[in-house]
Amino acid sequence: MNLNKMIDHTNLKQDAVVADIERLCDEARAFDFATVCVNSCWTARAAELLHGTDIGVTTVIGFPLGAMSTAAKVAETEIAVADGATEIDMVLNVGHLKDGDDGIVERDIAAVVKAAGNAGVKVILECCLLTDDEIVRACEASVRAGAAFVKTSTGFSTGGATLEDVRLMRKTVGDRCKVKAAGGIHNRAEALAMVEAGADRLGTSSGIAIAEG
Repeated sequence: MNLNKMIDHTNLKQDAVVADIERLCDEARAFDFATVCVNSCWTARAAELLHGTDIGVTTVIGFPLGAMSTAAKVAETEIAVADGATEIDMVLNVGHLKDGDDGIVERDIAAVVKAAGNAGVKVILECCLLTDDEIVRACEASVRAGAAFVKTSTGFSTGGATLEDVRLMRKTVGDRCKVKAAGGIHNRAEALAMVEAGADRLGTSSGIAIAEG
């Protein structure tokens, strides 16, 4: 298992400056991470810096609340892909899910999947706000909509990834899509525990600490 290639090396800070993004990309190259994960204003710069490598660029969409219109998420996705995003991490509409409007949730995801084209879409569920039943429904809607991954958390809400949530997501989706754990993964032991629980990818700003063990 190459743990480094399971890491989306992340900087989603509101006050990140270009030097931070350049450092993130340099670190991703040095440690051969899977992707860098950035806000959309940095997509083009990250893509330029990582051109010619096998390191992708993940761009977050509808971040961090997911409560934007579908049209806004679609437009943001189209721009991100044009700027060089190779993967899209979109935030699910939690309010509609809680209202039982699973059809709206599914159509929202499906529209982003269509806009993303060949860029795989990871759907951020924000598990800390959901019941187990809602996590299952969110996973099922994501699979039906064609998502490549379901993802635990933004890291910006009331909690991050838990082993219990990862296990439930893995059990629900089976081999129909992949699982990304993100939020609060600080060291190698925590990372390995998430992988053992069923995570295929890890989103973390502690990638170097994990890689160095």
